Amino acid sequence: MKTAGKKILDATCGSRMMWFNKQHPDAIYTDKREGVFVAYGNETIVKPDVKTDFQNLPFDENSFYLVVFDPPHSKWLGENTILGQKYGQLFSNWEIEIKQGFDECMRVLKPNGTLIFKWNDKDIKLNKLLDVIKVQPLFGHTSGKHGKTIWLTFMKS
Repeated sequence: MKTAGKKILDATCGSRMMWFNKQHPDAIYTDKREGVFVAYGNETIVKPDVKTDFQNLPFDENSFYLVVFDPPHSKWLGENTILGQKYGQLFSNWEIEIKQGFDECMRVLKPNGTLIFKWNDKDIKLNKLLDVIKVQPLFGHTSGKHGKTIWLTFMKS
């Protein structure tokens, strides 16, 4: 699929919570989920530009300068729970899903492009994730209330 001049891919956009401009003109937003979810009185809208699974992105190789990858991190959310629908969930074969997703994000990156990978290591620790993807990040940063959210930066050689 051609990218119509877009420079940025959000491979797992969800409700675009991390974006300051949720309609950034240089970005394509994708997710395998779509809908309106209400949890604790708050409405969350998941409306990707392209509905697709991050394990099989419909874009040509070397298409984007920047890819953002914020896959589901929780193993314990039920598929039919509000939070499971809002954020997605990992399945028992999470290692395969995450490795395929990471590889797809790298595939669609242009040479010297940047991948920002957001992970929460509450259920699955960072060292286990890095064992699965088999690529060392350039650098990262922890954030969040308990320091469990980790922002990792990779560059495609």
